[in-house]
Amino acid sequence: MTSSSSTQVVPDVALVPRHVAIIMDGNGRWATKRFMPRVAGHVKGVEAVRGIVEACAKQGVEYVTFFAFSSENWRRPQDEVSLLMRLFMTALEREVAKMHANGIRLKIVGDLSRFDDKLQNMIASAERKTAANTRLTVTICANYGGRWDIMQAVNKMVASDPGVSDFSEEQLAPHLSLAYAPEPDLFIRTGGEERISNFLLWQLAYTELYFTDTYWPDFDAAALGLAISSYQQRERRFGRTSAQLNEQVPEAKC
Repeated sequence: MTSSSSTQVVPDVALVPRHVAIIMDGNGRWATKRFMPRVAGHVKGVEAVRGIVEACAKQGVEYVTFFAFSSENWRRPQDEVSLLMRLFMTALEREVAKMHANGIRLKIVGDLSRFDDKLQNMIASAERKTAANTRLTVTICANYGGRWDIMQAVNKMVASDPGVSDFSEEQLAPHLSLAYAPEPDLFIRTGGEERISNFLLWQLAYTELYFTDTYWPDFDAAALGLAISSYQQRERRFGRTSAQLNEQVPEAKC
């Protein structure tokens, strides 16, 4: 079942965000600050992912989406790109069985065609193995870009009904990469930068944004708690006024 756009339907707002989306920034700078090679930061970053997945499951978050490798990251030095690919394969080898045992579903989204056959097969196997799990859905965005996502969805939508010339959001939504998930409630970016960097451009339309100077390898359960606490202080109006929201709060019974 696909989720409607928040521009069309106002979603229920819960105390704990149902879907958290994260840009994991600062691995290289974390390592450089410690006079270590950048690879050390990426390795430590994988450990941080494991901790945040566990924390999300305990907090009652239903979906967590990580921006692991953008379509722009191919521009990085070749040795760093190769390392990231090896880390990706190693993480799949080590973590999928644990995730499955803990009732966690794994999804990998993005233009996977650029990855070699071995990695594509590992991704497909991991998704099949965890497909029926319902405790938490972990999505890894790899070779992903928000503009790419919208364009591939448009192309699929048009191809599915070539006789139509006037499409709607509802017709586009099922073709987006994260059509299986609700739109994110909370977006987190670590590392001190304050931009969304071509991540989930369609889906973040009404998401609450949270930026922190903490480098990703140091982002732990306590840091996630601070982000969720900040989210809980926000007033999510979705185009309405504060007065309208207050009118929906039932009066306490004496």
